[in-house]
Amino acid sequence: MGYDRGVNDVAAFVLAGGKSTRMGADKAFLRWHERTLLDHVLELAHELTPRVQIVGDRKKFASYGEAVIEDIYPGCGPLGGIHAALSTTRSPWNLMLAVDLPLLSRALLSYLVTRARETDATVTVPYVGGGLEPLCAVYRPEFAEVAKQSLEAGKNKIDLLFARVKTQRIDEERLFEAGFSREMFRNVNTPEDLEDVRRHSVSDA
Repeated sequence: MGYDRGVNDVAAFVLAGGKSTRMGADKAFLRWHERTLLDHVLELAHELTPRVQIVGDRKKFASYGEAVIEDIYPGCGPLGGIHAALSTTRSPWNLMLAVDLPLLSRALLSYLVTRARETDATVTVPYVGGGLEPLCAVYRPEFAEVAKQSLEAGKNKIDLLFARVKTQRIDEERLFEAGFSREMFRNVNTPEDLEDVRRHSVSDA
């Protein structure tokens, strides 16, 4: 498996601790092309870097053979997962990936890391369809302190914290110029979403 030059200073974290309320089943274990969504996203991450970890319940994901990180502030949503990951990392660039983004590509992830390397921004985050994509973004470790302060204040929204750090926003036009579409960022929250994204992936195959 070939990794990008200097990839040993990149870590990837798959956030798999969501409640999956609207889905009615644990998203991580939903079937995706003869595998699970978690299998799929882990494989993508491993194509980019050997440093891959799952953020979620250690007992639930022990069978995957990956290191599993549990939230320091449980029940606080994705921000809690990002904080836990960044509190343990030894890498200057840390790619956060939601488990429910099956249309991501290795090329897109590599592009985001490359863009992050070009700046001293604390966060490099795509801006697609009128919104930020904090669960497919690259973070420096210092974001952990900002996240900690917010979590301790009972504020769990990630996007609001980007105004408190230097943030590189990659707009949709720039992503399109680089060969990526907004469809790559489609997540699955309901069974209908999953079926629609499955159809989309088949039509693009």
